[in-house]
Amino acid sequence: MVEYDEGTALVVVDVQNDFADPAGSLYVAGGERVIPMANREIESALAQGAVVVYTQDWHPEATPHFDVGGGAWPVHCVGGTWGAEFHPDLEVKGEIVRKGTRGEDGYSGFTARDTATGDDAPTPLVDLLRKRSVRRVVILGLATDYCVKETALDALKLGFETILLRDGIRAVDLERGDGERALRAVETAGARLR
Repeated sequence: MVEYDEGTALVVVDVQNDFADPAGSLYVAGGERVIPMANREIESALAQGAVVVYTQDWHPEATPHFDVGGGAWPVHCVGGTWGAEFHPDLEVKGEIVRKGTRGEDGYSGFTARDTATGDDAPTPLVDLLRKRSVRRVVILGLATDYCVKETALDALKLGFETILLRDGIRAVDLERGDGERALRAVETAGARLR
């Protein structure tokens, strides 16, 4: 486990039914296995005075992000549905930052990308962390090669010391090795892997 303090935030990325439950529409193999570690880290972080924040995909029913709208992904995490809810075994004891709410690509917890223009806009996450004087983020969740990677890369760009918990993540691996390539990318950018 990581040593936490008031200047640290644990960011729990997208541990939702559609990703973490085998019945989910975009199930990440082994996704449910991150939950026990996530819960231990959440309890540890809270006990040591750290901030705990959860990101949550929360898409509209129709969006260019989905394959039926021209995007890359099957319909998933539609706001208000079972798939968008956090996995029931996950302890949710912190603030929630929803992403993809207007149909944008919401890979990173820090930014949303307009699917038409490619422009990025900030989510509330960076302001939430800055208001609490957070200087370091610890990241776990789903999936390594998409939302976890993009959240970590943005955290680094924004100047946060960034730690990625290897045992608390799982990859989609659309192409074999995507997860390992994502880990190398965040490590090369300056994140520490634990």
